[in-house]
This record gives sequence, C-alpha cells and structure tokens, in this order.
Amino acid sequence: MHEFLHIFIHTLEHAASSLPFLFGAYLLIEFIEHRHAEKFAAWLGKFGKAGAAVGALLGIVPQCGFSVVAANLYSNRIITAGTMLAVFISTSDEAIPVLISNPESAGKILPLIGSKLVLAIVAGLLVDRFGLFNITKEELDEVVEEHSHCHTEGHHGLLKSTLAHTAKTLAFIFVVMFALEVCIHFVGEETFSAFIANESFFQPFVAGMVGLIPNCASSIIIAQLYAEGAISFGAAFAGLSVGAGTGLLVLFRNDVDKIECLRLTGFLFAVSILTGTVLQFII
Repeated sequence: MHEFLHIFIHTLEHAASSLPFLFGAYLLIEFIEHRHAEKFAAWLGKFGKAGAAVGALLGIVPQCGFSVVAANLYSNRIITAGTMLAVFISTSDEAIPVLISNPESAGKILPLIGSKLVLAIVAGLLVDRFGLFNITKEELDEVVEEHSHCHTEGHHGLLKSTLAHTAKTLAFIFVVMFALEVCIHFVGEETFSAFIANESFFQPFVAGMVGLIPNCASSIIIAQLYAEGAISFGAAFAGLSVGAGTGLLVLFRNDVDKIECLRLTGFLFAVSILTGTVLQFII
C-alpha cells in the first residue's frame, strides 16, 4: 500500500508539472479560436516552409512542454504535421539535464542534440513538402468555421473552456502515467536498462521501443546508459528522437482520427530508428 501511495504521489507531481504547459496551450488555442483564428493562421502561414525549422528549435528546450503544446496546436489544425513532428523529434525530455549532471558526458550533448535538430528539420520539411499528413485548405476552413460556431464570445466562455480541456487532458495523462509507473516499479529500472544495453544490431530499435513510453523515465534511462557508454550514439539518438514526452499522449487524447495518430507515430518511430541505425554504423 505504501508503494502505491509513493507511486501515486510521484505520478501526481510529474503530471502536475505539465499543468502550466497544458493550460497555456489550451488558453492560447481557445483565445485563437474565439477571437483570432484567421489572423493566427495567416501569421503562421508567413513562416511557410520554415515552420518545421521553428518547431525543431522550440523542441530543443529541455522538458516535454513544447511537445504538449505542439500536439494541442496540431489537433486543432493550427500548425502542420511537419511542424509537430519536428518538435517531437527534437524534444529530449529529461535527457539534457541528465547528461549535464554527468560532467564526463558534456562532450556528448551537442552532437546528440545537433543530430536530432537536423533530422527534425529535414523530416518536418519533407512531411509538409509532400503533404503526407496535412489536411486540405478546404478541410482547414471547415475546422475554423466549426470552431467559430462552437465557442462563445467573452472571457468567461474562454476560461471555462480552457479549464475543461486542461482538466480532461491532465486526468488522461495521470491515469496512463500511473499505470506505467506501476509497471516500471514492479519490473524494475534495472530490467529496462539491461534490456536496452544488450549490444546488437537491434539496439536502436530496442531503444526506440523504450522511447515510445510516454514517461520521463524512458529518457532518463536512455540518457544515463548513453552517458555510461552502455549504448551507442545511434541507439541514444533513436530512443530520444522517438520519445516525445507526453506529447503523443495528448495527441491521442485530442485527435479524433486515431488512424492518423497511429500513422504519425509510425512515421516518427520509423524515421528515428532508421536514422539511428545508420548513425550506429557511422559513429
């Protein structure tokens, strides 16, 4: 009972850390949808093909806050799929603080983050260039028109809608994270570490599977193993490129098209693993 209470409190604290980002993202979205949907869409359009590059740069910031914001903005069709995926790939969650805390790993940070940034920009630009996931202009206009009818004007309606969306998403994140924390607790982080550190051609794939876990534990384990030299650069790259923190959770929670969510996740996984595997042989 004591163990479950400890896990509950730890999960609550971690989920609560997402609260400012969730509330800020939903407040921004509701404000845009209530008042400035067309203006904001036009402003984003000014970035043109640079949207993915902007997203990739934002994703470098430690923690998974921007992946949550990106998932929310994409679910509301305010940013493109390429921009969201660029944020997801460049995000490293807790990896940077972990590597910084290991002085001997200082030289490993820039190459890792730089490589992720390059992949994020290239992958994001290609997705948008070929329109792999993007909705059409007509569908976007329908979304904007629908939102204009669904939302009421005024600060009261805006705040109420923001709080409702934030509470629902936070509850969803908490439930999933609690279940994962329980699994990790009873299986043991040592077991996860041994599973990843098994040297083989498939190390990037295994690290990528762990990276899919929407929990900071995955990025911490991958970063720590990389700092200790237990896994290759390619494996660390793959695992941390797949890992988008709670961004994927928010995407699946918000987007009604689950098939699209699975396709986006599959693309994120595939491009990260393939690039990580290539890097494992090069570096």
